[in-house]
Amino acid sequence: MNIAGAMAGLVVAACTLAGCIPPAVVREPPQAVSEPISGEPRIEPAMETLNNEAQVWELRPVVANAVVVTQSRYVVGAGDTLRSVATKTGAGSDAIAKANGLSRPYLVKVGQLLQIPTGRYHRVDTGQTGIAIARAYAIDWQMIIDANALVAPYTLRVGQKLHLPNAQPQTLEARAAAFRLDIDDILSGGEPAVATDAQPSVRPTLNRPLSPEVAIAEPSRFSGVFDWPATGAVVNKFGPAGEGEVNRGITLNVVQNASIVSAADGIVAFVGDNVASFSGLILVKHGGGWITAYGNAAKSSVTRGQSIKRGQTIGRAGTGSNPQLFFQMRKGGVAIDPLKYLPDR
Repeated sequence: MNIAGAMAGLVVAACTLAGCIPPAVVREPPQAVSEPISGEPRIEPAMETLNNEAQVWELRPVVANAVVVTQSRYVVGAGDTLRSVATKTGAGSDAIAKANGLSRPYLVKVGQLLQIPTGRYHRVDTGQTGIAIARAYAIDWQMIIDANALVAPYTLRVGQKLHLPNAQPQTLEARAAAFRLDIDDILSGGEPAVATDAQPSVRPTLNRPLSPEVAIAEPSRFSGVFDWPATGAVVNKFGPAGEGEVNRGITLNVVQNASIVSAADGIVAFVGDNVASFSGLILVKHGGGWITAYGNAAKSSVTRGQSIKRGQTIGRAGTGSNPQLFFQMRKGGVAIDPLKYLPDR
């Protein structure tokens, strides 16, 4: 099918609700490449620029409709669970657990006295993401993580009530101007909420946009092998960079329109160009807590949720006078020196 024909139907994401993100255009993505590419990687004809892929938090805007709960105490009765206590009091189960020092799996006993923390609580709706919720209330997503003691992989559940820390109210325009994404936000708050008993999923092939209501699961296992993401000399190494700056990855000098390949087997978690300091960015989950980031990408040949192989082309680097690729590796959310894991060359 001709890709131009496939893109004839454009979907414009509405942005009329309070706290939502400006509209974006969703286009039919390129066909998935099912086999790894050997030798010199080639770009599939269906390649699209990065900014053609609307993000999940753009497609599921959030209305700031939090409910205020006053501080109280609750005595656990027969048949009560932490979830039922949360439903009866209006507070979030995570916030109640944190306020009472409960640890997972959050078991409660009959007669136990629970402190119900006061505050604003947002009920998570279908497809909502942490990023969209944080922006709707002009609160840093990490503050919401801390307030609710959320832990990796930070999967939100439909009906879950999130305790919102206090923040200065802002207008829609001020919130939009202040909205900045980083890799941490995307990895911890970029996936949509799932049904209470559902699990995130992975699809091995992808020839149409992944539904914004489908959360991507981390691959079940890691292949254990990394390779270089592009051909080029390392010009900036991992670590201190002077004047208080720290490089959390490495930078490669590459030729114009250089191929970017996946460093290992994995699932594409993000493709976009609205992340500060990274220009075009592609994120890939590899399993075992491993994630790789490819910054300064000019084009992408993959889309969110797509399964890819080590060495498979995922995009092109910049085409300017001094094209570069920024490459980062993370394990359990912590940036690690790629040179310790990439093969000698």
